[in-house]
Amino acid sequence: MLRKMEERDIQAVLEIEEFCFTSRWSETMLRYEMSENEFASFYVYEAANEIVGFIDFWITFEECQLAQIAVHPSHRRKGIADLMMQKMESIANQEGCERITLEVRVSNTAARSLYAHYDYMELNIRKGYYSDNGEDALVMCKALGGGNA
Repeated sequence: MLRKMEERDIQAVLEIEEFCFTSRWSETMLRYEMSENEFASFYVYEAANEIVGFIDFWITFEECQLAQIAVHPSHRRKGIADLMMQKMESIANQEGCERITLEVRVSNTAARSLYAHYDYMELNIRKGYYSDNGEDALVMCKALGGGNA
């Protein structure tokens, strides 16, 4: 079940971050996203009373920015990321967004494949974007609702 993130979900999201990211968000950052960032939409995917995935995206005016998406490794390849991407795109369309943008590590072939499946285009490279290891980020974009990317 995909639902809005609640305070009780923070620890589970932090644990998923441990498995999925080398550069992780802190508890303070997650709390800010969930309760103070007026542009953020934060959802968790719950299966059998366990949080197994999450998505965080920001809607600012005509643009949606994917901030984070992750699925616990033991629950991958079950369509959870697909459901979360579909939810984000649905909300972005409802809000009148013209495009969705994101950054992804150039080495993250699984995520890049997911985004390509949803027709995200590769726009450019941000050199040395990730502070943990200086890896480049690939900037990707998808046009929505007739808007121009």
